[in-house]
Amino acid sequence: MRSSCVLLTALVALAAYYVYIPLPGSVSDPWKLMLLDATFRGAQQVSNLIHYLGLSHHLLALNFIIVSFGKKSAWSSARVKVTDTDFDGVEVRVFEGPLKPEEPLKRSVVYIHGGGWALASAKIRYYDELCTAMAEELNAVIVSIEYRLVPKVYFPEQIHDVVRATKYFLKPEVLQKYMVDPGRICISGDSAGGNLAAALGQQFTQDASLKNKLKLQALIYPVLQALDFNTPSYQQNVNTPILPRYVMVKYWVDYFKGNYDFVQAMIINNHTSLDVEEAAALRARLNWTSLLPASFTKNYKPVVQTTGNARIVQELPQLLDARSAPLIADQAVLQLLPKTYILTCEHDVLRDDGIMYAKRLESAGVEVTLDHFEDGFHGCMIFTSWPTNFSVGIRTRNSYIKWLDQNL
Repeated sequence: MRSSCVLLTALVALAAYYVYIPLPGSVSDPWKLMLLDATFRGAQQVSNLIHYLGLSHHLLALNFIIVSFGKKSAWSSARVKVTDTDFDGVEVRVFEGPLKPEEPLKRSVVYIHGGGWALASAKIRYYDELCTAMAEELNAVIVSIEYRLVPKVYFPEQIHDVVRATKYFLKPEVLQKYMVDPGRICISGDSAGGNLAAALGQQFTQDASLKNKLKLQALIYPVLQALDFNTPSYQQNVNTPILPRYVMVKYWVDYFKGNYDFVQAMIINNHTSLDVEEAAALRARLNWTSLLPASFTKNYKPVVQTTGNARIVQELPQLLDARSAPLIADQAVLQLLPKTYILTCEHDVLRDDGIMYAKRLESAGVEVTLDHFEDGFHGCMIFTSWPTNFSVGIRTRNSYIKWLDQNL
């Protein structure tokens, strides 16, 4: 009996040691976040082992775990009709909310899920529940795009998928089928999905046949640049769950089918050092010392290397492509974008990407709502139901839907 008690105590201590990580006191539901992070870390370690054994690519294994535990069939309710179909060869899940009695047509949101361009699905519970809530509360049609993921495809194929599906949806006969008002359409997404939504928005402004087709864009903690991994939010949240800095850098390398040997150099900004001429012209477009207010810059200092590794940008020129990094787009492109909502979280490496984009858009004359949550963390908006229900998840989702309701 005594040995059993000792073993149990040791196992509990080990579990507590694995789960516990120091977190800021202001973050929402810290112990629940620790458990969520430990679960995700555990899944990552299992997928890395599978990769090491040569059984599967680690991202395929990790996404199999995520989708297996969270996949949800297209179940309709009395208020929302849910169907799986495809738009020009791209899988989508469509959520049709009820008509408002006084309106003959519905508004619509094209939604792009997050997951580092490699994980998650429009068909997992978290995104299904979000889109169902949007369809019902907004009396809208929500098109959730199931774009292809790394490692099956790489940049820019994800962009091609969301552009193709959205163009198909915007056809007059398709909008008529779903009873959608062509003047009340929004493009939206979270994290990597926010990146793809921003890229799509910019691309549409440069296509005469698609200009002014989108009334709004709504970006949820979007990832918008890969030139500076030492913005104040990257420095402040270097190890903050559920998106530590090194994980975000690896997602970028995976997106471009790059070499993991570049990761450590990119973390210290060796890829955009002063001697890398290709990056010099773009550096001013994400100069956070001028784009961020003092409340966010605090005492952090820019990390600018004098000499670095020019080979990284030479082998991964996609790093400097505005389609992958919408924050570095030309001012002439930004000024054509529609009214914009950007949600950011304090405890998120991507916080400053969103704030800098809001500032650049405002400077270009675009009307922007920046919605910042001091207790938020990356990914929080989809965590609204038990057992991963966070108070900030519910508040961010409500704030996002409220803005859509007032502006779409």
